[in-house]
Amino acid sequence: MINMVWLKTFCVLADKKHFTQTAEHLHMTQSGVSQHVKKLEEALNSELLLREGKGFTLTESGQLLLAEAEELLEKLDGIELKIKSDPEFAGEVRLMSPGSVGTLLYPELLCLQQSHPELVFDYRFAPNDDIQQALIEDKIDIGLATIPIDTEWVISKQVASEPLLLVTPSTVQHVDWESLQALGFINHPDGEHHARQLLSKNFPEFEHISQLKQSGRINQIHLILEPVSKGLGFTVLPQHAVKAFQSQDLITAYELSTPVSEALYLCQRRNKVLPNRVKNIISEINTLLSA
Repeated sequence: MINMVWLKTFCVLADKKHFTQTAEHLHMTQSGVSQHVKKLEEALNSELLLREGKGFTLTESGQLLLAEAEELLEKLDGIELKIKSDPEFAGEVRLMSPGSVGTLLYPELLCLQQSHPELVFDYRFAPNDDIQQALIEDKIDIGLATIPIDTEWVISKQVASEPLLLVTPSTVQHVDWESLQALGFINHPDGEHHARQLLSKNFPEFEHISQLKQSGRINQIHLILEPVSKGLGFTVLPQHAVKAFQSQDLITAYELSTPVSEALYLCQRRNKVLPNRVKNIISEINTLLSA
């Protein structure tokens, strides 16, 4: 394998066309320059210079090596620059989160991207199990989950909590167990889990979601409140998802007398060295969630 230091010395010598000037440029001795060229010739088993008194010319092999070496060294310099630069606002950041917090974070991250167009976000809404698996397989840089994920490969830290809200059509004047039974439940992927958390703390009658008729089910976070707004039932959702719904005048959200919040954990791969862009986005997420 060609020694890159010897190769660089050879290229500088070919450019300067003078041993002394090359030595000064590289902060070497003149004999050191000669040694590098000699070692390179021995490694390639080919004469690279035709020495003529104090001067020299390149042999055919030397000219061929120079043409290839200059391009190679330029590429190596580019790679080194990219690695050392580690820009704070350039490159791809891969994230996964539940849909509710995603409705808060994703628009804000897009605003950040507008200010720094070289940033690219790959943002996916997903349940906790998928987030954990993506982190284990190193398919994402940041995961936000509603359960702590602490394994051999993943660590997590609670960064926020989000209130769970009971949401009814705006036409509902009073919320009690009978009115909820009459309305029926609009289910969603986390619906039973959220309903159990909130309703069990506020309605003594509640034992299981099967006590309530199911008036519909939808798996798209931005559409869950559509049937509620049309008077077709009620649901339970995290606060950010409720706030993101456009037709706020058609719904009413209640925290109820015993508030219940869902913890939110920021998760990342254990012992992974994060690039600056990912560190900055983690800081941005912490700021947004603490606001």
